[in-house]
Amino acid sequence: MNAYGLMIALGVVAAVWLTGKRVEARGVATGEDIGSIAMWAVPAGVVGARLYHVVTDWSRFSHHYGDIIKVWEGGLGIWGGIALGAIVGMWVARHHGLRVLSILTCAAPALAIAQAIGRWGNWFNQELFGKATSLPWALQISADKTLSAGFPVGTTFHPTFLYESLGCALLCWVLLVVDKKVPLRPGRLFFVYSAGYTVMRFFIEGLRIDEAHHVGGLRLNQWVSLAVFTISIGFLVQEALWYRRSEPDPSNVLPYGDLQ
Repeated sequence: MNAYGLMIALGVVAAVWLTGKRVEARGVATGEDIGSIAMWAVPAGVVGARLYHVVTDWSRFSHHYGDIIKVWEGGLGIWGGIALGAIVGMWVARHHGLRVLSILTCAAPALAIAQAIGRWGNWFNQELFGKATSLPWALQISADKTLSAGFPVGTTFHPTFLYESLGCALLCWVLLVVDKKVPLRPGRLFFVYSAGYTVMRFFIEGLRIDEAHHVGGLRLNQWVSLAVFTISIGFLVQEALWYRRSEPDPSNVLPYGDLQ
């Protein structure tokens, strides 16, 4: 297994471990249940991530069909991975008679930590770096990669993989705090994750210089981020309205001793 695959695998292991700990703490499932779900959800996520990448960058594969399966060379789209992985994972959880939305809540921070670890695979592959910069933390890559990107040897770049890795680690911590401090119905924490991630991804995507389809001056993944963010905020607004309606009206609560 090369370094890219190793980092993806380590991210998966961390996510399964964290989800298992959280479901056991809540009494909604066991670590073995999460392992069983992961056996189906993880491969589905990889397939979904690869399909998203291939479809959105079809020009690279239209004459090289054999490259479609070369996942180890990079090229996994997070949107496809989350979508198909979540759908399959929820289907398996439902098949086992588990509380699907509660498990989704437990998995939300785990998704972020998996991404934080998995992004380091891009460093090993020297890919998905950003614009040229001379900042102290700038990334230096090989001469071949620098020249193929259209820059003179010695140019350094924004380490966008590092920005996303650190951002996802922070997002994981925020999700754990929100889950503890904010009353949310089962499953809604996932939309906090998707809203937070898409904000971060929108700006990081704007720094990247790898080839991508552009529409209206934005990269395709920026438009996807905007769409997912809008949907996520819609669900969270709905949740806030539900919580507000469900709160007891203090004016209707009689003090102790008063009888009606």
